[in-house]
Amino acid sequence: MPRLLSHPYVLLTITAFFWGGNAVAGKLAIGHVSPMVITCLRWLIACAILAPFALKDVRRDWDLLRPKLLLLFVLGAMGFTVFNAIFYVALQHTTAINVLIEQSSMPLVVFLASFLLFGTRAHPAQILGFSLTLVGVLLTATHGDLSTLLSLDLNRGDAMMMAAVVIYGLYTVALRYKPALHWRSTIFVLSVSALLASLPFLGAEVAQGAAQWPDLEGALIVLYIALCPSIAAQSLYIRGVEMIGPNRANLFINLTPIFGTAMAVLVVGEDLFAYHILALVFVVGGIALAERGGAKGAAETETGAVSAKG
Repeated sequence: MPRLLSHPYVLLTITAFFWGGNAVAGKLAIGHVSPMVITCLRWLIACAILAPFALKDVRRDWDLLRPKLLLLFVLGAMGFTVFNAIFYVALQHTTAINVLIEQSSMPLVVFLASFLLFGTRAHPAQILGFSLTLVGVLLTATHGDLSTLLSLDLNRGDAMMMAAVVIYGLYTVALRYKPALHWRSTIFVLSVSALLASLPFLGAEVAQGAAQWPDLEGALIVLYIALCPSIAAQSLYIRGVEMIGPNRANLFINLTPIFGTAMAVLVVGEDLFAYHILALVFVVGGIALAERGGAKGAAETETGAVSAKG
């Protein structure tokens, strides 16, 4: 892989792009395939595609995997299945504007959880970066009119999305506990866990008579979700967290609504306005500032540790 494509910023930007597509796909899926069918089929397809390549890695890593199977199952169930199941259901009960606003709070959840659980502190530049990216996301979500935030109501979908944000934020922080496995072993075991965890959700949807199996358009949507947001994005995100840590990596999630908006312009035919460009400036600038602060904070911590040893 070329060096540029292995850089954490590139990996996490691609992740955000695919996740932006996941939001658009989730909206397009309404009327073509039901939420729990999507959740189950995406991981079934992912497991089938990954198995021929990952099983040899799993066998090689088995001694490391075996004592951590329960942890990996919980990570796959919560980060892959529960988050996405809630995400797809929330899209049926609230607006895309609300979902984008609520999803933009995920880096703050990660920071707070890292601080409470591990004492991880944010550099002032990171806090300012969080704020700038949040402004950019809000500009996108409110179509350039921040005053519309005052009229938003927290309905069932909003409450569900906020719960999903907390779940994925905790999943991000908990990734530090996973064993040092080959990336194919990691994504395959997590995908199998996600598939197993999705079965009760699918069973409940079928029992309620709410399951809708995909038509042709629904099948194409599920295939995209399985290949890009599931296999590619989750693998790249895990690698990004390994390379620069959860606080810095999770900030790139704020690119998701920017990419989602761009794809909505291309796929749905929405107009591109000046506030989209301004929002992109805020988000990219905030990421750059927060990342610089994160790197500086890490360097200061390392220097302090070296001084203490000396």
